[in-house]
Amino acid sequence: MSTAPSTTKDEVPQPAAAPAPSPSRWAPLRPLILRLHFYAGVLVAPFLLIAAVTGFLYAGAFQAEKLVYAHEMTVAKVGDTKLPISEQVTAARKAHPEGTVSAVRPSPESDATTRVMLSGVKGVNPDHTLAVFVDPYTAKVRGALEQYGSTGALPLRTWIDELHRDLHLGDTGRLYSEFAASWLWVIAGGGLVLWFSRRRALRKVRGTSGRRRTLGLHGTVGVWAAAGFIFLSATGLTWSTYAGANIDELRTSLGQATPSVSATAGGEHAGHGSSASAGAGEHGVGLDKVLAAARAKGLSDPVEIVPPADANSAYVVKQVQRSWPEKQDSVAVDPATGKVTDELRFADYPLLAKLTRWGIDLHTGVLFGLVNQIALMALALALILLIVWGYRMWWQRGRGSAFGRPIPRGAWQQVPPQILVPAVAVIAVLGYFVPLLGIPLAAFIVVDVVLGEIAHRRRRTPESGPAVP
Repeated sequence: MSTAPSTTKDEVPQPAAAPAPSPSRWAPLRPLILRLHFYAGVLVAPFLLIAAVTGFLYAGAFQAEKLVYAHEMTVAKVGDTKLPISEQVTAARKAHPEGTVSAVRPSPESDATTRVMLSGVKGVNPDHTLAVFVDPYTAKVRGALEQYGSTGALPLRTWIDELHRDLHLGDTGRLYSEFAASWLWVIAGGGLVLWFSRRRALRKVRGTSGRRRTLGLHGTVGVWAAAGFIFLSATGLTWSTYAGANIDELRTSLGQATPSVSATAGGEHAGHGSSASAGAGEHGVGLDKVLAAARAKGLSDPVEIVPPADANSAYVVKQVQRSWPEKQDSVAVDPATGKVTDELRFADYPLLAKLTRWGIDLHTGVLFGLVNQIALMALALALILLIVWGYRMWWQRGRGSAFGRPIPRGAWQQVPPQILVPAVAVIAVLGYFVPLLGIPLAAFIVVDVVLGEIAHRRRRTPESGPAVP
């Protein structure tokens, strides 16, 4: 937003007759944005604080997982030749005959174990699998752990992931994270406008004290981190409950849905993602020939083999590397002949599908590995500090016994109609597609108008004098 230039001590004084610069037509928006930023910060900050703390923990969980589960994830000694994948699965089934094989991830590196995922295991969350870790050189089972999600999260990371996503409260708890994501970009964007609309001399931190110093720290860190906050907000909404469903519907209508390889012989690419259910592990030509067929099509490690869902389905072999450069190619292999019946290359994904994949992986800290995770932890720490400084400014804003004086009402009345009307229309559309932004905002406006009307009537009502006997 543009603002009128200000004169500082270092500038050459203008002649007295020079006319004062006229304010920008956007200037009336600043008090309105300030009021929105203030109240949104005060009311949404507790939810953002929870998201920041749990997000900080989740970003560090990847490295912690490697340390905690090193025995299961790595082999005791690197051998010369890996055993056929079918032998490794047989060893896993011998140690754990319960459930059914839902997927197999062959050892992707020389010192990594093979994971055999079992579904329908008693005592394991139905949405999770039991991952059996097998030494690819000796077929010795090194352990079994509950696993969740496409990134293969083990118990520690799964617990932190669920804490960040829904506070272990299920679908109801997911509302907190969607609420936080819905408002984070609004608060960050409003802060940017407010900071850059201030005179340059008022932005400095050095040599200041009190509330002005707190404001300087809050604004400076907020400006540097704002782009990251907006990114986290946008990507977090892509798989949220309500806004995520709207985004998926929009992508589908634009022909930008994430495709999937057809699990039926000779099938065409499906328009939406599909998942194969539990299989028995070995079907038809077997895992070894299926993996060989996928390798012949260029599917290098890491890959996941999904057995046929039923007698009419094919094996699906897909790359599962989420770090850069991503490997997301997949093929379907006929269990009767061992021939590839369908191929899908990540390069052929629609643009929005690629951006969604990259955005989610960057948000979760896997796209650029350790560097990505450190950056996320820095953003989470910045958000925590901004919240603390924000509440401190609220405290410092008080006078005497007054705690945190609120921003005055009526700022919207100063905004020209040619700006206010389009702004309201844009907010209404955004509120429709992001309901946990629109509904709370509408509720706040209604409450604020009612309270304002009550205060106005009280001011108009004359004080009654003493009762006449």
